[in-house]
Amino acid sequence: MTPLKGKATSFDIAYLAGVSQSTVSRALRDSPAVNQETKDKIFAIAKQLNYKVDKNASNLRKQTTGTLALLLFEDPTVDESQINPFFLAMLGSITRACSQRGHDLLVSFQQLSNDWHADYEDSKKADGIILLGYGDYKDYEEKLNTLLAQQTHFVCWGAEVHGHPEFTIRSNNLQGGKLAGQHLLQQGRKRFAFLGNASDHSPEFLARYQGMVHALEQAGISESTVAQLDAISTEQAGFDAINQLLAQGKSFDALFCASDLIAIGAIRALQKKGLKVPEDVAVVGFDDIPVASFASPALTTIQQNTSLAGEMLVVNLLKLINHQAVELTEIQPKIIVRQSCGAAER
Repeated sequence: MTPLKGKATSFDIAYLAGVSQSTVSRALRDSPAVNQETKDKIFAIAKQLNYKVDKNASNLRKQTTGTLALLLFEDPTVDESQINPFFLAMLGSITRACSQRGHDLLVSFQQLSNDWHADYEDSKKADGIILLGYGDYKDYEEKLNTLLAQQTHFVCWGAEVHGHPEFTIRSNNLQGGKLAGQHLLQQGRKRFAFLGNASDHSPEFLARYQGMVHALEQAGISESTVAQLDAISTEQAGFDAINQLLAQGKSFDALFCASDLIAIGAIRALQKKGLKVPEDVAVVGFDDIPVASFASPALTTIQQNTSLAGEMLVVNLLKLINHQAVELTEIQPKIIVRQSCGAAER
């Protein structure tokens, strides 16, 4: 290829590719209107010419910012970060997915009490919003309704937006709970306890509890025999919940916790009471945060694929912004077997 004089343009790429300039523009935006073979050819020529898209000019024409906003919501934590480590694990994949698609990412930490539902799009800060974390879903849902009324482009992780499943990326929490219940049953456990808020205020925890109960009932164990206690997603909540259950005289040899943080606190409380994990109580968590494998004993857990989740949040938001159909909204969980359940690690 003969070197060009001066800065390469989209017209130069169009000439060398044998297509129109408008086709080049659509291909560089990854438009579905251009077939993959043509896109590959155009991207290869653009790379050879060291072509750089003028984002400011492109955004001005399209009346877009080329930026997505990520709103992280406060969570009770043992340190001052106030950010659930599960979402920190997802942050890297969100950032990478934005970069791969030519978008900047604006990250903002929000208190749930703030007016975070103020419209980012109208103020031209971002083309759309990704929401991570929600606290009490009953309060959060009201603000989601405001976003819907404002026709804001947004996606969120977790509980389904009522009437708009395409706005949510979520794990199959019901299946995750069922996997946990089935696994504990396979270890010969008979007396079950669950730690986590199993109510409409926390739909994800509720689904995990219901999945476990479904597995137990299939095995002939009634829900009425399950010791359930509310706990938010912190180590301290898990620690306190175990102490409360034991003070109530509850007896259990299997414990399913709605999050890894709850499970880690619960294990510590059981050990302080002289109970051995997994000999006396088998424990399963949910999330597979990085620290789960370093707990003592290492925590068996239901894994949520944070890398895929971050990618899907970005991909689906861009599809909604571009008025394209969203195809995939649910991630299938899998069980990661470690020492805390009494089974051989896989």
